[in-house]
Order: sequence, then C-alpha cells, then structure tokens
Amino acid sequence: MSEAAPIAAARRAGRTVLTEAESKTLLSEVGIETPTFAVASDSAAAVEAAADLGYPVVVKVSAPAVTHKSEWADGAGVAIGLDSPEAVEAAADRIFAAASAAGVDVDVLVEEARDVDRGTEVIVGGLRDPSFGPVVLAGLGGVFTEVYEDTTHRIAPVDRREARSALEELRATRLLTGYRGREAADLDALAAVVERVGDLVVEYDAVREVDINPVLATGGGAVALDALVVLTDDEDEDGA
Repeated sequence: MSEAAPIAAARRAGRTVLTEAESKTLLSEVGIETPTFAVASDSAAAVEAAADLGYPVVVKVSAPAVTHKSEWADGAGVAIGLDSPEAVEAAADRIFAAASAAGVDVDVLVEEARDVDRGTEVIVGGLRDPSFGPVVLAGLGGVFTEVYEDTTHRIAPVDRREARSALEELRATRLLTGYRGREAADLDALAAVVERVGDLVVEYDAVREVDINPVLATGGGAVALDALVVLTDDEDEDGA
C-alpha cells in the first residue's frame, strides 16, 4: 500500500514518532473519528483556531518529543475545558514558555472539547509483534488502563464480529452496556475502531505501534480523543 501522507512527512523529517495531529490524520484516513482540531505555532494562532472551532476547546502540546503530554512540564502539556480567548492564550503561553525553557521545539494542538462524562474511556491499540505479527488490543482506558489491566488481544486483521467479541470479553463490558443507568455505548462503533486499527497495522508496514487512549465510547459512537503512532525504523524495515 502506498505510504500515507503523515507517515511520509515523518520519514522525511527522520522521525519514527508521529505528532498527535499526524496520528489523528492517519486515523481519519482509515475511518476513525477524531475531534476537529488545528495546529498553531504561536498563542495568537491558537486563539484564532479556538474561535474557528467554537468553545469549549482543549489545548495540548504538540511535538514528536513529547509523548506523555499530561505529565509534561508539571501538567502544562494539556489544558481542558477552555471557554474563552484569555484561557486559550494563557494555556498556549504556558506551553511555549515551558518548551523554551526545555529547549524543545513545539506547536500547540487546539481541538473541540468532548464531554468525557457522557461515555466510557477505552484504549484501542495495535502493534507489530515479532512472533505473531500484527496484533490489536482493547481495554478499559483513560486513567484506569494501568490500574485494572483489563485488556483483550486478537491477531489482526479482525472483522467487526470478532472485534465486538473481543470487547465483550472485557471485565469492564458492563460499563459499556449501560451499568447503573449510564448510557450504553455503541458497541458496533467501538468494534469498528478495533477493526480499523487492526487494518492499519496490517496495511502499513511502516507502522510499528498504534495507541489510542482514550477512545470515548458513547451511545452516539466512538471518537479517538488522543492518539500516538510509532513507526518502524529503517533498519527494522530493511530486515523485514
């Protein structure tokens, strides 16, 4: 399969890690929904992007060198629920100041905010395992990923039925089916994300790992709120 534009851009820059914007663009190309976003190179551009998107918005640090945004620079890397130009400018200023102090070249990603309280956060991932080849995984996401370690795995590719079966194996399935009056998630939409991540790892030899955490699963669908794609290096591909 021909190389996707985000992968090609990273290759030209000599990178094996895609930015969040590049990762989400790649996900969109295979049919996975993401929030609408824009990348800004300064605070004024961030404020303009927020006005175009509509409030509230989320502002995040955007750089290949920063993969754990919420932990970066004492929490400066992510600001959520921003509802005014002043709040966006302050969040962007904080990111750029922290980046300057650390000697890191960054942009900021501004995206529409989603109400995480309306759904369940799920992790969906894919990787190229040395023994099994392309593998896809799913589990309880967000801050609970490492706490509960509730994940299921399948060798990719998977069809929609197999993807849904994998989700139904999770101990957290009750959270997705309307536990204690919560809105039931659209399991078919979530299964589609699992299926498409599997397809992504199968179809693009350059993709070593995909990490979408969280996917927000609601009754209205499934949207990738954060994403990281890691590429194989040239030596890996030469030896494949």
